[in-house]
Amino acid sequence: MPNPQHESPAGKARLSSRLLFGTQNEVLIEHQGEDYRLRITSNGKLILTK
Repeated sequence: MPNPQHESPAGKARLSSRLLFGTQNEVLIEHQGEDYRLRITSNGKLILTK
């Protein structure tokens, strides 16, 4: 099974969406005291909203 987190060729961390979402289609991300919602649409796209 591939490692869900590894260095990309550009040297930036790369995370698998499967690691973030698991069996859910939405996660909350806290950034600088604010909550953001990252969700997977029915078309498989990602949308980030505040």
